[in-house]
Amino acid sequence: MRSLLERIEQWGHWIVFLLLEVASLVLLFRFSAYQASVWFTQANALVGQVLEWESGIIAYAHLGELNQQLTETNLELQQEVDVLRHQLAVLEHDSSYTERLLARQIADCRRIPAQVINNSVRDRDNLITINRGTLDGVRNEMGVLCGTGIVGIVCQTGDHYAIVLPVLNSNSSISCRLKSTEYFGYLKWNGGSPLRAFIDDIPRHAKVRKGELVETSGYSSVFPAGIFVGRVKRVLNSDDGLSYKLEIQLSTDFARLRDVVVIEGGLNTLNTVETPKTLK
Repeated sequence: MRSLLERIEQWGHWIVFLLLEVASLVLLFRFSAYQASVWFTQANALVGQVLEWESGIIAYAHLGELNQQLTETNLELQQEVDVLRHQLAVLEHDSSYTERLLARQIADCRRIPAQVINNSVRDRDNLITINRGTLDGVRNEMGVLCGTGIVGIVCQTGDHYAIVLPVLNSNSSISCRLKSTEYFGYLKWNGGSPLRAFIDDIPRHAKVRKGELVETSGYSSVFPAGIFVGRVKRVLNSDDGLSYKLEIQLSTDFARLRDVVVIEGGLNTLNTVETPKTLK
């Protein structure tokens, strides 16, 4: 017993040091989503693989629901394509030339399929981890989409995984416009419901209707113009009363996000008709 006490006394400061180090790391990764994601991406491919397996099992259990969602999305996209083709015919444009031009623009937009393996919608600064990294061609500042609209922007990459700054993050700011009038503002999320966000600084003279489509403006090198964002749910007054603040019903259900596409495209691929083809 005396020998044991002597050893504890001799090595006690090292034991206390190690315990404090472990406690600090646990607190750091438990309560800091950013630090946890950095550690996960850079240093823990094993945990990433485990999360990927778990995500695959959960996705398999929801295949029926996913197929129904994809069917509904395809119907909506097909209806939009039919409307656009009709408009082109009415305006007597050279539809064959227009279709060839759109095909070239979409071909220039590089696409990398990926899956979400870690996601959160309850924090103010949510982050998403996907199972593609630099070895797959993913880089920072690339846009991320899903079958129903925008997801976010890649903010950090590792060899096999990447972190996405989603719309549901207080630091996210994506340029969007009203489809009918092309008045634009920046989509921001201030916490709360994961199904809604807001666009500020819409002019008072803009005629905004409830249910109006909102899409990306294309005024950046991240997202092409015309990618579906959501619909206007409410038209509110800004804090100073000089403009409108729009509440947007987001098209993407982040709580059920699974399959995504990382794209590289922006100012060189502006066209509102691109939405249905880009999201396929």
